[in-house]
Amino acid sequence: MSVVAQLLDAYPKDLGKVDRDKLVACVEACIECAQACTACADADLSESDVAELTKCIRTCLDCADICETTGRVLSRHTAYDANVTRSVLEACATTCRASGDECHRHAPHHAHCRLCEEACRRCEHACRDLLDSLG
Repeated sequence: MSVVAQLLDAYPKDLGKVDRDKLVACVEACIECAQACTACADADLSESDVAELTKCIRTCLDCADICETTGRVLSRHTAYDANVTRSVLEACATTCRASGDECHRHAPHHAHCRLCEEACRRCEHACRDLLDSLG
């Protein structure tokens, strides 16, 4: 059982109508995607064609920031605000799609972009799954 799942189990109050499994999957996907995007942007900076990767670097860094924030917001349950949760999930899914699309352009030449794209797609889907379950 992951730390995210253990902490949800240890939360002293009921989570309400939030799907626990989708919440765990989304928080974990956000954390993974933030790390992947940070590492991909750094790897881009080391490539010989770095000038061609400027948009990828920027998009990855934006995605890392949004994913980190989303994971943190989703980890807080006291005085839950459904509107804030929906907003951050929408922003995260949108940013992950943009980053995944940009990394896809470079994936044939850079393994780190392929791996980052995969993490972005997982996070986008996890955010959308959680959003759909919130109604």
